[in-house]
Amino acid sequence: MEIKEISKNIWQIEKSGDMNVPVIVYASKELMKQIKNDKSLEQAINVSKLPGIIKHSIAMPDMHQGYGFPIGGVAAFDLEDGVISPGGVGFDINCGVRVLATNILKKDFMAKRKEILHEINETIPTGVGFGHKERLSDEELNKYLVGGAEYAVKAGNGVKEDLLHCEEGGKMDSANPDLLSQRAKARGKPQLGTLGAGNHFIEIQTVKEIYNEDFAKKNNLDKDTICIMIHCGSRGLGHQVASDYIQKMEKQIDISKIPDRQLVYAKFNSEIGQEYLQAMNCAINFAFANRQIIMNNIRKILNNHFPDNKNNLIYDVCHNIAKVENHKIDGEYKDVCVHRKGATRAFLGEPVIIPGSMGTASYILLGGENSEESSFSSTAHGAGRIMGRKKASEIIKIEDVKAELEEKDIIIENKSNKGIIEEASSVYKDIEEVIQISDDLSLAKKAVKLKPIAVIKG
Repeated sequence: MEIKEISKNIWQIEKSGDMNVPVIVYASKELMKQIKNDKSLEQAINVSKLPGIIKHSIAMPDMHQGYGFPIGGVAAFDLEDGVISPGGVGFDINCGVRVLATNILKKDFMAKRKEILHEINETIPTGVGFGHKERLSDEELNKYLVGGAEYAVKAGNGVKEDLLHCEEGGKMDSANPDLLSQRAKARGKPQLGTLGAGNHFIEIQTVKEIYNEDFAKKNNLDKDTICIMIHCGSRGLGHQVASDYIQKMEKQIDISKIPDRQLVYAKFNSEIGQEYLQAMNCAINFAFANRQIIMNNIRKILNNHFPDNKNNLIYDVCHNIAKVENHKIDGEYKDVCVHRKGATRAFLGEPVIIPGSMGTASYILLGGENSEESSFSSTAHGAGRIMGRKKASEIIKIEDVKAELEEKDIIIENKSNKGIIEEASSVYKDIEEVIQISDDLSLAKKAVKLKPIAVIKG
C-alpha cells in the first residue's frame, strides 16, 4: 500500500487491483502517522472495492479502525448498481450530537453547577443496560420509530421550533417498524430518553471563542454563556437492528467474494437493501427522539434553577447514517446513497457539531464551500481514537484523569471509573488539529468554540 500526499493535508491511495475507485484521506502528516498504527487504511481500501461506489473512498482526519468501514469513513453509492452496508453505518445508528444554547452566564451558573449536574445525572439514566422502569407500549414505540423528534415534540417534549434545527427535521421518512425484530423493540422500550455509555455524554459548556459573529448572533450565542451538548444515539435498539440485518445479509451473499466480511452488503435497490434502509430509518428516528427527550428534561431542570432563562436548540446533526442525498457527480446532480460512518454532514452554511474528547474543547462549524466536491458534504465527527479501550484500561489511572479534569476546573459524574478511563483525553487525537484541517480545507469552517465545565459520562 502506497499513500501519497497529493497536496497539503490531502492523501491518496491510487486505484489498483480490484479497487473500483481511489482512496482519499484528509489528514496532517502527524495525524497520518497515527492513522498508520491501525488497519483503517486497509479498511478504506476495502470500501473502495464495493460495487457501485462513486468517485472515492473517503476518510476524515479523525479516521481510525472501525467495524467494516473505518470510523471517519465516507462513501457514496449509485442507487442502481451500488450497495447499502450496515458496516458503513455502524451499530450505534444515528449516534449524533445536539447543542442547546442559553443566556445563562457562567458566573451565575457556577454557584449551582454541582447541584444541576447531579440533578441531570439523577434524571437521565446512563450506562450500559440502564433505562427507565416504565416501558413503552408497542403502539407508542412505533409512533417514535416513525415520527422521531417530531413525534417527541407532539408528545410534549419540546417545541416545534426545535425541529427547524435538526438534520432532516428530526425525522426520516420511509421508516417501517414492522421490519424490526421483537428483540430490537424490546431493547428500545425502556431506553428512550437515556444516555448510554462509551463515548456518549452530556456536557455543560461555556462559549469560549466566537469566529463567526453573524452565526453567533443569529443563534443567541454570547461569550461566557452556558451551552449543553448531548451526544448519544439509538441505544440497544439500533445495535440490534444492525446485528439483525448483518445476519440476514450474510445469508444472501457469498461472503468469500467480499473484501471483508464486516462489509457484508445488499444491493441498494434489492428487497433486503430497502428493508434495511427502512429499519435503519426507525433507529435513526429513535435516536432523534432520544436526544429530543433528553434535551427537554434538561430544559426543565435549567428552568427550575433559572426561571427567566432563554434557551434554543442550535442544531442536531447525525453521524453513523446512510441516506439518499442529491450530489453533483461529473457535472450533473444525481441521487446517491451516502454512508457516513463516524462522519458528519457538512452542507454549505449548515451547522456541524464536532465534540472534543473529555476535558477538551468542542466546536460548532459551518459546512464549507469545498465539502460538496471533496467529501459529499461531510467532515469529521470528533477527535478520533488513537488508543483502544482495552489498552487504556491497562495503562491509564483514574486518579490521573480526575486530577487532569480538576486542574481544568471540570467536574464529572459517572456510573463507573472504567468509562472515564476509556474516554480520557489522552486516548484521542488532538481535536484542535482535526478542526484546523477541516477549516483549512473548507470542509467545514469554525464558528464557535465551546469549553467544558461539567460532564456526565455513562
